[in-house]
Amino acid sequence: MIDPREIRRIVLEQSMRAHVGHIGCSLSVADILAALYSGAMRIASPEDPDRDRFVMAKGHAALALYAALHLRGWLPRGELERFCTGRTLLGVHPVAQLRGVDFSTGSLGQGLSYGAGAALAARLQGSGRRVFVLMSDGECDEGAVWEAAMFASHHRLGALVAVVDRNGQQAFGMTEDVLGLEPLGERWRAFGWDVHEADGHDPAAIAAAVARMDGAAPAPHVLLARTVFGRGVSFMERRIKWHYWPMSEEEYAQAMGELVGGRR
Repeated sequence: MIDPREIRRIVLEQSMRAHVGHIGCSLSVADILAALYSGAMRIASPEDPDRDRFVMAKGHAALALYAALHLRGWLPRGELERFCTGRTLLGVHPVAQLRGVDFSTGSLGQGLSYGAGAALAARLQGSGRRVFVLMSDGECDEGAVWEAAMFASHHRLGALVAVVDRNGQQAFGMTEDVLGLEPLGERWRAFGWDVHEADGHDPAAIAAAVARMDGAAPAPHVLLARTVFGRGVSFMERRIKWHYWPMSEEEYAQAMGELVGGRR
């Protein structure tokens, strides 16, 4: 089982070493990725043709994905340490050339379209694999998301699972101030989706929700995972600044101290 605290530790370490931002959004998805990569997704190896596919639609949180891939044993420590050095495939956004990454992402709003296409391809190939798309709630501002939602519902893509990181924040402010999304669950239902909700910081609850989703069902599935932006570091939680900002030495020391001290 992947410990989400280890994902957070790696995010803090590598963000500090590379002096890059996108820390808060990476911390908010740590428990989601821990649940998915601990068994909620069926991936024996990144080379298995019938493995479940994963789309990191919120590509700016790629560092959390790299941490999960490392903890699964698919990304060597030496490569992880080259994050954002210019001598590696590990950039701020993920690329499909990297082992364990199925899709290059970064343009927000496009990931669900990738997922819908991949789910339809699985059906045409007679494969039982599923497709998981981890989205930001800010992405739900995008019209392309709802086009993909209509497409997936129309084609009855029960093998498609969207997980929305509902942390309530995006680059320009709180989501409800930028463009109100609530009632978000009802919106997805109106588009023909099977809607689930869970505490996004409870890996067991996330895994249980995924287990209830039938890949042969006549509707795609969405899990609204309620999270806290910057989870685990007190001065980052719910602070827009940490969408972009890198840490100082003092901030890093405090963040690591809180993480080691037991904050999740």
